[in-house]
Amino acid sequence: MNNGLNETIPEDAPKGERLQNILSHRGIASRRHAAELIAQGRVTVNGRVIREPGFRVDIERDEICFEGRPLQKEHEECHTVLLYKPRGVICSADNSRGQTVCDMMREFYTERLVPVGRLDKDTEGLLLLSNDGELCKLMTHPRYGFHKTYIVKVEGVLDRPRLDLLRSRMEIDGYLIQPVDVRVLKTGRDNIHRLQFTLTEGRNRQIRKMCEQAGLTVLELKRTRIGPLYIAAMKPGDFRELADSEIEMLKNKAHRNASGQKRPSSPPPDDGDRLGW
Repeated sequence: MNNGLNETIPEDAPKGERLQNILSHRGIASRRHAAELIAQGRVTVNGRVIREPGFRVDIERDEICFEGRPLQKEHEECHTVLLYKPRGVICSADNSRGQTVCDMMREFYTERLVPVGRLDKDTEGLLLLSNDGELCKLMTHPRYGFHKTYIVKVEGVLDRPRLDLLRSRMEIDGYLIQPVDVRVLKTGRDNIHRLQFTLTEGRNRQIRKMCEQAGLTVLELKRTRIGPLYIAAMKPGDFRELADSEIEMLKNKAHRNASGQKRPSSPPPDDGDRLGW
């Protein structure tokens, strides 16, 4: 039996679709994340561990298993859910470290829904879960132009130099981030303030690391917007399934953004800007 330590694509590899694409289409993960899962040895084809994301398979003929569970031969019914993730819940399918967003959905969906992007454990707010591989790709890649907006409660001295720093191309984990739209919503004499961050990309714990560099402590962090999707009156734990018309709107908008026909607009000015921050 193959131990999975030296996997290569044989010359007689089956003609068909790339393994990472199959996982993406079945809603296991985005194509990029699927490639990582395959490289970790978590996928087998006909009982053999495969570590090559480009390994070609015939979905009708080959038995493909993810973490020991066979993938369905037929395409699953697609579902995309907008969840208000509560603070303390993990964005993962692995619940060995606590409750996950996937655990929250299992009671309502037999299909495997995966998080589209991430929110860290201590952050609350909007999160998409889906088994629509195409939508997962469109919603997570920066080229498709879906801005994400966060409301952040911070503690510390807030002055022009610190705001200028937050709005600059800061270096996060050795990477120069794209400029972030940072607006002041409310200032407090007790040095506790409310800011709005709008990101065009999302690095790991980016806002927390930005605030740390600016000498600010994050007290609360909530994502309120993903592209055209708003938090509205949702409360922690609330969720709703997106309608087919919403899915179509998101996909059309992504392709327009990628082709440069129409870039997403920034949120309207807030009181902080009018106050001269």
